[in-house]
Amino acid sequence: MTHSLPLHLTSVETSTEPPLETRLAARLASLTTQDGFTSTRLPGVQLIASHCGHPRTPLMYEPSLVIIVQGNKTGYLGERIIHYGAGHYLIQAMPLPFECETHASDTKPLLGLSVSLDMTMLSDLVARLPSTTSTRMPAPMAAVSMDADMEDNVSRLIDCLDDSEQAAALGDGRIREVLFTALRGSQGASLRQLVAYHGQYSRIAEALTFLHSHYTQTLNVDALAQRVNMSASHFHHHFKRTTQLAPMQYLKRLRLLRARALLTQQDYQVAQAATQVGYQSASQFSRDYKRYFGHSPLGDRQRATETPAAS
Repeated sequence: MTHSLPLHLTSVETSTEPPLETRLAARLASLTTQDGFTSTRLPGVQLIASHCGHPRTPLMYEPSLVIIVQGNKTGYLGERIIHYGAGHYLIQAMPLPFECETHASDTKPLLGLSVSLDMTMLSDLVARLPSTTSTRMPAPMAAVSMDADMEDNVSRLIDCLDDSEQAAALGDGRIREVLFTALRGSQGASLRQLVAYHGQYSRIAEALTFLHSHYTQTLNVDALAQRVNMSASHFHHHFKRTTQLAPMQYLKRLRLLRARALLTQQDYQVAQAATQVGYQSASQFSRDYKRYFGHSPLGDRQRATETPAAS
């Protein structure tokens, strides 16, 4: 007589499919042709790759979500240390100068995506969500663990990157899904308050937008404060609280970061780069540059052709 096992014991199914993060990394690896940030067929979406580690170095990301599926990064913003690696996304609500260390190797490169914050799309999404009454100043830069919804949305976004028809028909919707999920996540307030148009947080964001458009000009705290309808003392306080830098310190670092891009990516001469970013003295520029980056501008320019770009 044959005895049947209970139904729940008749078979044991085990999945041999690799984890989603591993599958996402494999798909991004197949799309990546170079290290650094690479544009895709979707405007505002870039591939991120690095096949080697990079020591702690000054960087600035534009407002974006930086999604990492393989490898690890450590960010240093003032006294804060921000770890974001595989299975995390970094919310960069404002363009903040910070220092970043990349952990990667040729056998296990850093792989990820950068999704720019489309303020029109963000405003529309916020308008469709329930309003919140929180007045707490959110962190403009923070790492968040990807939940199942974000992983699914990132997977669908990657589907569009190697399919022109999907990109044309669904690309905006896929980006919208990713932003929507971030808005409902633990650091969504940092995105909501960007488009709230009230409070100190959005005023500092407005001041940063102006700075990034006019950093070559002669600027001072009084003019910046007046532009966002704040007293100079309150503006200085909230600006430093948000960015970890005084306004003129921020301006100097912005100019230096822009100059480094000109030297290393567009082959500018040192004096040309200094003038282009608003410095009136090439010697002062060189001193500030070496103090911030640890290298002379000329040395950085020469090394740029010898080493991979940091990402």
